[in-house]
Amino acid sequence: MTQYRDTERAQFEIFKSLPRDTPINMLNLVQFHPQANYPADHPLAAKTLTGAEAYANYGAASGPVLSRVGGSIIWRGEFEVSLIGPSDDAWDAMFIAQYPNAGAFLAMVTDPEYQKAVVHRQAAVMNSRLIRTAPLPASDIFA
Repeated sequence: MTQYRDTERAQFEIFKSLPRDTPINMLNLVQFHPQANYPADHPLAAKTLTGAEAYANYGAASGPVLSRVGGSIIWRGEFEVSLIGPSDDAWDAMFIAQYPNAGAFLAMVTDPEYQKAVVHRQAAVMNSRLIRTAPLPASDIFA
């Protein structure tokens, strides 16, 4: 199975080319390492943390930045089973982060406080998906 942890340059360029002044929702699907993989020179490298614990550190450190740029978590779910797709694609964290616009997301990921927090995400994440979506009105039909 191919694993993804970080955005690739080409994908990020597409993201930046899309409208920046409309609300966006970012679907996050995350699989954790059983044990966090901090760089050897990081203060937490000597501790035995799980990927989930490292990701909790990421959430605690990045949450204030998310709030500061006007973002929020609008949905969280607990994985149960995949009905369509690979059966080994079980996700440890699933959530949707909403931003007032793409500029707010870019402000968050370039914020110095957020940049310090990313080390926890990198230590925690084995595989992930980050999918930008445009919010649509809720409906009682699928299409």
